[in-house]
Amino acid sequence: MTAEGMPRVNADFGAYPTVEFEGEAPAGLKVVELVEGDGPLVRKGDTVTVNYHGLVWGSDSPFDSSFDRHQPASFAIGVGQVIKGWDQSLPGHNVGSRILVSIPSQYGYGPQGMPQAGIGGGDTLVFVIDIISTR
Repeated sequence: MTAEGMPRVNADFGAYPTVEFEGEAPAGLKVVELVEGDGPLVRKGDTVTVNYHGLVWGSDSPFDSSFDRHQPASFAIGVGQVIKGWDQSLPGHNVGSRILVSIPSQYGYGPQGMPQAGIGGGDTLVFVIDIISTR
């Protein structure tokens, strides 16, 4: 599945993400719901459990993937525990949703990047996120 200006991603909730890039990263934070879940709505302040696959725009291999670890991640959303792009992208989506997020550096790791993860300053990040639960 694809949306204008975004990478191609398989839209099957729970399936290992495949990501194909074309062209330049979009400007600004961009969120595309690939699968709309029918579970509870994620709200700011909730603790969410997700599977995610994160790549630097244009990269073939992820810098981090809970799919690779076979271990979902849980954290509070909308309260500064994760990068701003996540805090602004997840609330408003339902459990069971697969979302594709393009996060410019100002909503990610900024001009300093995160070199230990292979993220350069100014890099746009792309995440495929499956929302497993919220509480």
